[in-house]
Amino acid sequence: MKPSLLFWALFFSYFSLFDAQQTFLNNKQLDCSANTPSTLGFLCNGVQSSCDSYLTFRSQPPYDSAVTIGYLLNSTASKIAQINGVTDVEKIPKDTLILVPLNCSCSGNFYQHNASYSLKNEVETYFIVANDTYQGLTTCQALMNQNTRDSRNLTVGLELLVPLRCACPSRKQTSIGVKFLLNYLITWGNTISAIADMFNVDEQSVLDANELTKNLIFPFNPLLIPLKNEPTRNQTIIPPPPAESPQVVVVPTDEKGSKGKWVFIGFGIGVGFILLALCGFLLLFLSRRRQQHKTIGEDKKFESVKRGELPEKRLGSFASEGAREVMDSLMVYKFEELQRATRFFNEDSRIQGCVYLGVINGDNAAIKQMKGDVSNEINILKQINHSNMIRLSGFCLHEGNSYLVYEFAENGSLTNWLHQKKYQDSSSLSWKQRVQIAYDVADGLNYLHNYAIPPYIHKNLKSSNILLDGNFRAKVANFGLARTMDNQEGGGLQLTRHVVGTQGYMAPEYLEHGLITPKLDVFAFGVVMLELLSGREAVIPSGEEEKGGDLLLSASIMPVLDGENVRLKLKGFVDPCLQPDYPFDSVFTMAQLAMNCLAQDPSSRPTMAEIFMSLSKILSSSLDSDSSDNASSGSAVHVR
Repeated sequence: MKPSLLFWALFFSYFSLFDAQQTFLNNKQLDCSANTPSTLGFLCNGVQSSCDSYLTFRSQPPYDSAVTIGYLLNSTASKIAQINGVTDVEKIPKDTLILVPLNCSCSGNFYQHNASYSLKNEVETYFIVANDTYQGLTTCQALMNQNTRDSRNLTVGLELLVPLRCACPSRKQTSIGVKFLLNYLITWGNTISAIADMFNVDEQSVLDANELTKNLIFPFNPLLIPLKNEPTRNQTIIPPPPAESPQVVVVPTDEKGSKGKWVFIGFGIGVGFILLALCGFLLLFLSRRRQQHKTIGEDKKFESVKRGELPEKRLGSFASEGAREVMDSLMVYKFEELQRATRFFNEDSRIQGCVYLGVINGDNAAIKQMKGDVSNEINILKQINHSNMIRLSGFCLHEGNSYLVYEFAENGSLTNWLHQKKYQDSSSLSWKQRVQIAYDVADGLNYLHNYAIPPYIHKNLKSSNILLDGNFRAKVANFGLARTMDNQEGGGLQLTRHVVGTQGYMAPEYLEHGLITPKLDVFAFGVVMLELLSGREAVIPSGEEEKGGDLLLSASIMPVLDGENVRLKLKGFVDPCLQPDYPFDSVFTMAQLAMNCLAQDPSSRPTMAEIFMSLSKILSSSLDSDSSDNASSGSAVHVR
């Protein structure tokens, strides 16, 4: 073909796109090897290269507020809140259909809105991120196409570019008044007619927009909805199904019908008597069986150590409401088992205080001896399930003492690594490890405040209650003082006259007024972040400071970040073990975040959800910095 003819052919084929519609995915996103154009995105065939657009997203923990959804989809939280009639941080019920406004732009040949996502664990793949985390708003093919990392080499902390599917109206759609295209995520039971009714549009226009000729669609596929006006919250609220009309039985009025009616009534009464008799015999049978089992159980009650079979007389402090529910999910150990596991609680097995290292079925465990009522901690640990919360596997009651069996954290407590000389002499925590620890603790507290059922306030967060596993990943421990958030509508606000805690970690409103809110944990977490930054203890002993008196670490950061020479003062504040191996910008950002957590007014402190998001960005930038430093200098990370 001559160059001039080729030019005109390309010219007309390009402009013919303006009248074209988009192709329905038709489940092609489920095969990551099917690299067809439709899986890479919606074609740039609109009149505009960029436009206002809308996505839909179904709220799922942890993405169930305007803030967290906005963070995931790179959209403005205040706009999401406004269009959906919620507040920025309000928890949105699970599976609620959320409208997400954003800007859609042409990138290469495809429309998209760019978000970013940092991989959270080792099992995440391009497929999981696309179809689970982002619910089908992107595809594994698009992720693979726009990220350089091979699908077999994904690592925790890797930040991915996420091209979200969106589109601008074509020339044909614009000519009939279409101003927006909404990406609707199909779910089970949807039909095109029902979706069209939801958004008050013509069914044929939806078929045309997706190049569909029949009403055959699949869940988790995006469907473009052409809109002449902005979508509203009322369109996404699915009305309850209409109440079923009561069945009306028409009884004939003639003599034949009357006789038939009485025959049926008599038959029904007879069947009823038979059923009642059968129920009576069944209840009598079950009652006798229960009595027999009870007698057998009394004879063997001290032999059983199976889960949920602790005898009534051994309950002790657990003989309270909910005790049996505790036993249903935890292993009940014999005292002799724990003696063997710890070599009879030998001094060499002591980890610290009243905590011993035990070996149970070949696995290491931490066995803690406690006195008094420990049902609160057991009830809490039984109900929470998070990788950054210490796991309780079982317990034992013996002669008035309780023995709790926890998972074993190989590297001990954070306070050891930060404040004990023997750890610092052999090695020190790197900057990347410190940020990862802060991120892990924030992740755990965010879960505790917002996603545990019921939510809890830890109330005793400190570096000695943060344990480190073999990979230096953090786990929050010691829930003896934890409380449920009884008053959810009041932000979990509670009052107490019994102020208990550790000096240096307790918030001023708790010390002065006994006020308990989730911001209590936020304050303590701010102190922990300063410990990670400086290597200093929460209470700095006299003699270390020029003034000669004890100083709270929480009061030391304000003078550092205030006034002039901030860079020089902050470098003097940072743990000498780190220097010079840390990115200053990340240190500065984390110091500012810690200072915000330590605000005197609880309402001025960020929430754990906001802290978690901030730390995810700090961790991501620190990982990038660490990678570049390692590539250039070949320096190793110092660990024990």
